[in-house]
Formats: sequence, structure tokens, C-alpha cells
Amino acid sequence: METSDHFGATDGAHDLAIETVQLSKRYGDKFALDGLELRIQRGQIHAMVGANGAGKSTLFRILLGFLSPSGGQARILGRDSQRLTPGDRARIGFVNEEHTLPGWMRVQDITAMQRRQYPQWRQPIFDEVIGHYRLLPTQKVAQLSRGERAGFNLALSLAQCPELLILDEPTLGLDVVAKRAFLESLLHTNALEDRTVIYCSHQMEEIERIADNLILLEDGKLRHMSAPEGFCERVTYWIADVPFKGPPHETIPGLMEARRLDGLHHYLVLDQGETFAEFLRAAGARSINAMPVSLDRAVNAFLSMRHAAPPAH
Repeated sequence: METSDHFGATDGAHDLAIETVQLSKRYGDKFALDGLELRIQRGQIHAMVGANGAGKSTLFRILLGFLSPSGGQARILGRDSQRLTPGDRARIGFVNEEHTLPGWMRVQDITAMQRRQYPQWRQPIFDEVIGHYRLLPTQKVAQLSRGERAGFNLALSLAQCPELLILDEPTLGLDVVAKRAFLESLLHTNALEDRTVIYCSHQMEEIERIADNLILLEDGKLRHMSAPEGFCERVTYWIADVPFKGPPHETIPGLMEARRLDGLHHYLVLDQGETFAEFLRAAGARSINAMPVSLDRAVNAFLSMRHAAPPAH
């Protein structure tokens, strides 16, 4: 795939870990990625969120060079994703939800193989991360629990010293203890290393804890990108004592959710400040209370709203 002259030519392009321009992937009549425009800065932990089918896994496969796009371009660490060399791949770590490793191999043999393959291998990092898990060097991968495989995978990836680490649902199916160990390992080592992390998860409590940047994908397009707290500030929750049925939903600005409980009207709205209180007073509200919104509720409401018919403004 030829790289166009303008691709990556913008100011600050060298500071990007990932850049896509009109990136598309089509399967028959369906687009998994639909003209995706994405620019992710180097450094920090970037959480990528989207419903199943949003295009996250397809994006990762294209970025890693495992899949060719139908159109557009993608760069990873400044390199065309379709032309990655072994040296380029050594700069990228990847952990998926299956934690795929050869079940017949022993922990010590896989570790030795990885150590030979990656010239930047740092044994102290591997030892520190693997110390969170009770693994024996002579154990076969098939004998490890899902949490132990996840920790082993993370230790292998971090010891590789990648500039970019992609984690695709790495804690899926793990129990609370295994999740905590995984996240502690990631946070501690990332604080010591100059590394970019792309963290894909449906677990909002994990994202609230670790992410510096929130990326929302939907239907193969970028819908939002900001700090998690910045996104939560866009969403407000109001409880009002409004007479009768309240204002028609199609007249409510920024409406994401509306319901009536115990005679009170509950509204979740997007990009509305104190002017929304004025709107409620004009509708006859006798009492008005604004409440904070969790990241989980804000994200779910935002993505649900995108699939529903948008309220009139």
C-alpha cells in the first residue's frame, strides 16, 4: 500500500503513537472501520471503549499488520502498519484476551525464547511482574490458571521493553484478585518506563483507575476523545419535581435518558450547564437537584444515545 504525501505530514506527527487517515475495513456490505480518523499521542495510558462490533479488534489487527485495510492508511510508532519490520515489531507489545501461549511449553522455556528474541529484554522487569503471581518455572502453560496466564503474558510483554503496549481486554474473565494483580503490575512498571499503553476494556472501574485518556469508538468511527473526567463533566444528572408529564422529550436539550420515579423526573443530559436548570424552571419545576455521574453511566448513555433517534433541540 503506497503512503500518500500528506500522511503523517502534520505538525507534531512524530509525537503520535498511532495515526489513521480515512481508515476503512469492509466485510461484504458491512464496514468494521468506516473512514476512521484517529491520532493518539505518545505516552500515558489511553483507554479505548466501544460496544462489540465497534471496530476495536479490527483496528488492532490492522495496526499490527495482521490485516490489510480496505481503504485509508494507518501508522504505528511512525511506521506504515503494512510494512512493519522485525525491528518495528520488537517496539510493540500485544496482550489479547485469550492470553494465547503454547500450552505444551514450560514457563522457563517460553521466557528463554522471548529473552533471545528481544534485544531490549530486561530481566528485572520480568522478575518484578512475575513476582505478583505464583508461577513455577517448570509449569506448563496448560497448567496455569487464566489469571496466571494473563500475568505471564504481561510480564513477557513488559520485559520486552516496548515503546507501545496494546492490551485488548486483558482482564476479561479474571477474578477480582487476578485483576488487581494485573493492574498493579501495569501501573507500577508503566510509572517507571516511558511507554504508551492502549488499553481496551469494557470495565469502567478499571478505566477510571488507570486511564489518562478516553477514546470512544462506535460503528468504526471515532466518537469522542478526552480525559475521562473531562467526558464525565459533559454529562449531568438532574432530578426535578415537574408537574404532570413534564416537557415533551423532543424539546429537552441534550437528552440522553429520561424516566419518572416516585413522582420525580430524572434526566441525563449531554453538554448542558446551569441553563438546563433554567429550562426546568421554565417547565414549572418546583425543585431541582443536580448530581454527579459515574464514567460507566456516562459512557453507556452516550453510546446508547448514538443508536437512538437524536432528540430535537
